[in-house]
Amino acid sequence: MVINLSDYNHIHCIGIGGIGLSAIAEILLNRGYTVSGSDMKESEITDRLIKKGAHIFLGQREKNVDGADLVVYSSAVTQDNPEMVRAAELNIPAVTRATILGVLMSEYKNSIAVSGTHGKTTTTSMISLILEHAQKDPTILVGGNLSEIGGNVKVGKSEFFITEACEYMDSFLHLKPKIEIILNIDSDHLDYFKDIDHIVSSFKKFADLVGEDGMIVAYEANPFVNGIIKDLPNAVTFGYNENCTYYVTDVAFNSFGMPQFYVNHEGNRLCTIQLSIPGEHNILNALASFACCHSLGVDIDDIVSTLESYTGTQRRFDIIGITSDNIQIVDDYAHHPTEIKATLAAAQNIPHKDLWCLFQPHTYTRTLALFDEFAESFDKADKIVMTEIYAAREKNVYKISSKELVSEIKRLHPTKDVYYFSDFDEIANFVINNAQSGDLVITMGAGDIYKVAEIILEKDRRR
Repeated sequence: MVINLSDYNHIHCIGIGGIGLSAIAEILLNRGYTVSGSDMKESEITDRLIKKGAHIFLGQREKNVDGADLVVYSSAVTQDNPEMVRAAELNIPAVTRATILGVLMSEYKNSIAVSGTHGKTTTTSMISLILEHAQKDPTILVGGNLSEIGGNVKVGKSEFFITEACEYMDSFLHLKPKIEIILNIDSDHLDYFKDIDHIVSSFKKFADLVGEDGMIVAYEANPFVNGIIKDLPNAVTFGYNENCTYYVTDVAFNSFGMPQFYVNHEGNRLCTIQLSIPGEHNILNALASFACCHSLGVDIDDIVSTLESYTGTQRRFDIIGITSDNIQIVDDYAHHPTEIKATLAAAQNIPHKDLWCLFQPHTYTRTLALFDEFAESFDKADKIVMTEIYAAREKNVYKISSKELVSEIKRLHPTKDVYYFSDFDEIANFVINNAQSGDLVITMGAGDIYKVAEIILEKDRRR
């Protein structure tokens, strides 16, 4: 369905409290549209939108769409949603968030879409801040809260537009990017994709969206990515290989686990970068950001100073606090085996005694589809505490539990300390009673496991 936004006045957003659709709503409000929306619960996001002029309903009911002339819905909304049913009855056109995002992107000369199974939010944030600090005044949509822009969206006045490009449900195929970044391709979202070949096929279609006058910045060492871009004349590669357009050398980590490295371009050493976030995976996120911005003509000093001062978005290796017993509490969004391994590897470069991983699997389909990979992904952790699977948009038709994952980890690693608690308060008490001075505790997952970190610190304060 072809959408011309100028044909509409009142736009209703179903699932407006989500990180993605809320950003679209804020841009529409900034452009003077009447915006209403619904969500199941209030939040900081809905409160912010109300202050900006949105009319928000708690709960989703048919009458909420009355008066709207366009409905936009998030990927979590099904066709039997009462508001979707009512929109159909009233012949109100209904389109996905990705469709509207594509319409918005088409209006910008320099539209940048950051894709990949892992690292999208971090890389989008890095590029956004580089452009911001270089006085490019970009419009920004990021999948996490970025303190420098006061949330997850910023409306700029230039020709620069940057957003994450999510592959789930083939959403990114609705976008209109001039520049694409493909960080990696891995098995995920197997409740939609049939297999890795299906995922690669979608990324190939995504790459084909870029015209000859555009650019694709791609990670050369991922075989699936390399297969897609190897014959494309507009591909810029990054990685550790000297054959890449941009590559890093001389990687070292300081005593806090933060990496330092040289950036090279077509055989020429350009600069040294010392990151303020840990992990080898963030070297690649930073290099992708560097390659994108340098190719756009951004001054190297602006790129380097921004990357060196970047401390991350919320829930990406956030240092939450230190208990009175000198136990450091960190929170991280990692919810895929590859991300778990990367985060735990990053933690190895930070001084600690035992490394605790408090993990909450995210969705039944992902846990089932990647069960063996999950069981093998915690080898760097000394203590593993598992809680029940976070359902998100799903129902447990598979009858799978975190208990099975605990049993499999114990089978593979009989000497490893692995525990299961369904209650967050129990987990917090267990950590407080058993962690030792100098230990590093990471709450990990895409659900609400972050609350355990807060509970631990609150209990410690009360003591």
